[in-house]
Amino acid sequence: MSLQKKDFIEIEFTGKTKDGEIFDSNIKKDIEKAGLKLEAKPFIFALGEGMFLSGVDEYLIGKEIGEHKIELESKKAFGLRDPKQLQMIPIKVFKQHNLMPYAGAVFNFDNRMAKVLTVSGGRVMVDFNHLLAGKDVVYNVKISRKIEDLNEKIKAFNDFLFKQDLKFDIKDKTLTVEVEKPFVQFVNLFKDKYKDLFGLELKLEEKKKESKK
Repeated sequence: MSLQKKDFIEIEFTGKTKDGEIFDSNIKKDIEKAGLKLEAKPFIFALGEGMFLSGVDEYLIGKEIGEHKIELESKKAFGLRDPKQLQMIPIKVFKQHNLMPYAGAVFNFDNRMAKVLTVSGGRVMVDFNHLLAGKDVVYNVKISRKIEDLNEKIKAFNDFLFKQDLKFDIKDKTLTVEVEKPFVQFVNLFKDKYKDLFGLELKLEEKKKESKK
C-alpha cells in the first residue's frame, strides 16, 4: 500500500551533493565517513507536515516502503543562490564578539548562518545563502516501516518539536502532556496540529518540581 500524507514513517537516510559530499545522515558509517557531529538513529516523521526537506517529503508521498534514490535540483533542495544574500560587514563587528573571521569560516548571526568569503582590510564579505544553496543533491532513503502505534507517533512528534521525551497520557480523545511551567504557552501553540494529526484535544499539565532531599 502506498504511503499517504500524515502517515508516520521510520527512515534511514544520507544526503549528498552531486559530487558525493555527505552533508546529512542518520547512518553511522556515513556520519563517521563525513566527520559529521550527528546522532546515528532512525528518524520518524509525518509525511507532508514540514518535518523533513520538502523535496524529499513530497517525493515519498505515494511511494512504497523500501529504498529510494531521490535526485533534487537546487531549487527543490536548498534553493537557488541569491546575490542579495552577499553582505559586507565591518571587521569590528566580529572583534566585538572576540571572533576572528577568515575565508571559509561559518558564523551564526542571530540564528542565520553565514560563510565568510573574503577578508580585506577592515571589511568582511559574508554569504547568508544556505551553505548548500545552488547545489543539486541526492538523498538515499530507506523506509523501514510505517508507524501504526499512536503512542510511538506522539513520542516522535514531541521529540521533533521540543527535543524532549515528554510524559503524556491518552484518555477519551484527550492527550494530556506534562510540561514545565515556562513551556506551557509554547507547547499550547501546537494544539491545532495535535488535533489535525492525531484527532486528540491537547491538555497541558504543569510538571511538578522534584523535591530536594
